[in-house]
Amino acid sequence: MTKKLLTLTLGLSGAAVAAALVLPALAQESLLPEGFGNPAETPAPKSSPTPSPTAAPTPSSPSSGTGVAPPAVTATVGTADEDGSDAEDGEEVEPGTLKYDLPPGARRLLTRIGPLTPETGGLAPDAFGVRGQYAAALMRETGGAFASRWGQILLRRALSSAIDTPATINGADLAADRAGLLLRMGESIAARLLVQSVDYDRASPRLVATAQQTYLANADPAGLCPYVPAGLAHGDEQAWRLASSICAGLSGEAGPAGWAISRVRSSGKVSNFDILLTERVLGATGAGRRSTTIEWDKVDRLTSWRFGLATATAIPIPAELRKTEPGYMRGWTVLAPMTDMTDRIAAAPDAAARGVLSSEAYISLLSSAAGQEEPPEALATEIDDLRNAFGAARGGDRYAAMGKLWGAGDATQRYAAMVATARAAAGLSTSTDVGDDPWQLIGAMLAGGYDTRAMDWAPKIMVGSRAWGVLAVGSPRPLNGMSAGNIGSFSGSDESADYLRSKFLVAGLAGLGRLDAGQAASAAGDLDLNLGKQSRWSRAILAAAERREPGMVALLAAVGMQGDWSKMPPHHLYYIVRALREVGLGPEARMIAAEALVRV
Repeated sequence: MTKKLLTLTLGLSGAAVAAALVLPALAQESLLPEGFGNPAETPAPKSSPTPSPTAAPTPSSPSSGTGVAPPAVTATVGTADEDGSDAEDGEEVEPGTLKYDLPPGARRLLTRIGPLTPETGGLAPDAFGVRGQYAAALMRETGGAFASRWGQILLRRALSSAIDTPATINGADLAADRAGLLLRMGESIAARLLVQSVDYDRASPRLVATAQQTYLANADPAGLCPYVPAGLAHGDEQAWRLASSICAGLSGEAGPAGWAISRVRSSGKVSNFDILLTERVLGATGAGRRSTTIEWDKVDRLTSWRFGLATATAIPIPAELRKTEPGYMRGWTVLAPMTDMTDRIAAAPDAAARGVLSSEAYISLLSSAAGQEEPPEALATEIDDLRNAFGAARGGDRYAAMGKLWGAGDATQRYAAMVATARAAAGLSTSTDVGDDPWQLIGAMLAGGYDTRAMDWAPKIMVGSRAWGVLAVGSPRPLNGMSAGNIGSFSGSDESADYLRSKFLVAGLAGLGRLDAGQAASAAGDLDLNLGKQSRWSRAILAAAERREPGMVALLAAVGMQGDWSKMPPHHLYYIVRALREVGLGPEARMIAAEALVRV
């Protein structure tokens, strides 16, 4: 247990205080697209590299990690004070906390924040433009569940980029909103990288609150220690008092640790279960005075505090409680290496389908699980099929193994299987007999970004088939003979509700500029589709594209893709694809359009 706990790191630095601006309220008219409403308030990647703006997409790689953070332990965090200042020099330091003094040259400015540069896969520093308050408000109001896996990958990349802080907002506040949205997306590692991009003594109260959630999401309670004084001053006092006891224990100060816990217990404001979890952490540090038994019988929900401390101390979380956990917590589970392998495997399909896990990371996780003694029968069967998909001697046998994976489980599991088999699909010879409509094969390749390899199958694919439609929007160059008549052939075999798949095809082709105005109008008219429908959201994303702000376009695209594909209006896909293409993100636009046709 102790070995699994002390993955705890304290490497954070300090700096001077920065000015904060008061965030204005959003206008009365919501920026969210019609049909999505306001996302539930949850306390408030380098992720899979997305295709570059100038080249064909490359296979996605392991994700590294997640505006307002998920729910706090017991109470809401305090709001930022007007000047965002931290504790004054010379103020008494809370027991168990550390104070760092760094030379001025080692301190980081708040004018540009983020771990990814253009050289390492990030967007340009001006990607979000100069409207800082507007971007922050969008981040806070955006939920973390998106229809598109590629949309999440792109947004993770945008939020993790080293972007310039607009003059209208405190950089630490904007970093808090970025990290909070990453947390709601399940991207705990990316959120931590972003939080760590700001020296802890420059953190605004909003960033301090987000940092608490971030380190709990990463099952790293030691990461809370530098923020304890500011948390006690501006945040949820009882939660930060518990954090101070953990930090005192890590510093070998058993007396202050016990005093802090006693003070929280006497307040009566915190569940005894959460206090017992804290004592369990102290026991693992050697500062606890007695053994602690953790029983989940009366616990009805899994909070970030419970997730973080239970995971850090290798306390199993009951399966019944896991069933009620929010979706973003499944991403945290997969990315926390100290989590029980059974729980990681159970959460992995959702994480792969969402974009938290890349194809390579998903396969690596399954391979690790296969190495355990006596893996569950279902997992052993899945691993055998995956081995055959990659390594069977004959192409037909490899394709048959892929087909078994693509047909098993629910819709999420089936798409996750496409993610897992992306490289196997790309390696299949075009001489292999794959039937009349290998749309899953093409979909699997595009799920991993293998668009050039998918294009090799174009001569083998029948015009008007589902595979043809997926390739028509996902290929790096337009297919020959694109016409409204061919789209009519596609819709003739479309069994989706209200011809949604055919509408997505028209929207994707029109957004990519692969249909001229006449063809687009004809095809849309046949499907009773209004691609020109306007809303406040559509005007906002087109305006961001006109200003050449790829980060803002990526954020607004995610706003327009909340929920699942069945609830997404086709004209949203049109505006998303069009705007992404106009700001140089054409490969991402193609992958999103292709994904729509695969998953509907």
